Amino acid sequence: MSFLGLINFNKLKEGLSKTKSNLLGKVNRLIKAKKKLDDEFIQELEEIFLLSDMGYDTAEKIIQNIKETVKNQKYETEEELYNIIETEIKKIFTESTSSFKTFDSDIKKQPYVIMIVGVNGVGKTTSIGKLAYNFKKVGKSVLIGSADTYRAAANEQLEIWAQRAGVDIVSNPNTKDPASVAFETLKKAVAQNIDIVIIDTAGRLHNKAHLMEELKKVKRVMQKVIPDTPDEIFLVIDATTGQNGLNQAKEFEKALEKITGIILTKLDGTAKGGIVLKICNELKIPVRFVGVGEKIDDLQLFNTDSFIKALFADE
Repeated sequence: MSFLGLINFNKLKEGLSKTKSNLLGKVNRLIKAKKKLDDEFIQELEEIFLLSDMGYDTAEKIIQNIKETVKNQKYETEEELYNIIETEIKKIFTESTSSFKTFDSDIKKQPYVIMIVGVNGVGKTTSIGKLAYNFKKVGKSVLIGSADTYRAAANEQLEIWAQRAGVDIVSNPNTKDPASVAFETLKKAVAQNIDIVIIDTAGRLHNKAHLMEELKKVKRVMQKVIPDTPDEIFLVIDATTGQNGLNQAKEFEKALEKITGIILTKLDGTAKGGIVLKICNELKIPVRFVGVGEKIDDLQLFNTDSFIKALFADE
């Protein structure tokens, strides 16, 4: 593992510390106290899962799988039981189908267009800045389109983050038409052979139906410049919002047909990181990035193995 990879893993581990304590710490203590997988053990395990914001359906699925595994594969030690639980949790994760697995992946299409959606207050602007920074850091040219034209502050904040990331931005404070900004961004990206385009969008209009129609329009207008775009639609969800975040995902997916990934912010600020499993199990949308801090390099590419390792790692 590279030094950079080690630092990122340590950040992930640190960011998950509250969830680790709330979820796996309790599981570990339960195993040591009970040792036997009886009805009382199952009941307490389910309660631990639910308190981590995993959701009833996901908790039930994992527990049924654990019971089935134990029936077919007897365990003799506490460690073996712990490993069974770890394995069944890992199986919940949805595999990513995106074209890139790392920020420096060889993406054949240019420009590669990423549309960012999400309600206001979830960390959309900061996530865009952090994405841009990470892509720029590995040598990719990046252009941001500031298509949240309904909030003056959104343009200003995004310009600050673009400066921090060292990338260019297209904005037009004089228009209320987000589709026109997205259109101009893509035209500029094509003309300048930009690698990655990140399009910001509005998070709240005067009613939900209007917001979804605007997003559909942005998508249609971008396709006039580049057919079959965007290549990715990432939904930003605040990890501390629980079920509300899942409801948002369902609304956005209904409007945009397919969300290709979740950016889960503020994971370091909650002990309820079980929401990651809930998203993967109930929505079948892969978590692509997790936010584990406020700094520009605190957005981590989500990797199931790293997440599980950080969650289950010894202190």
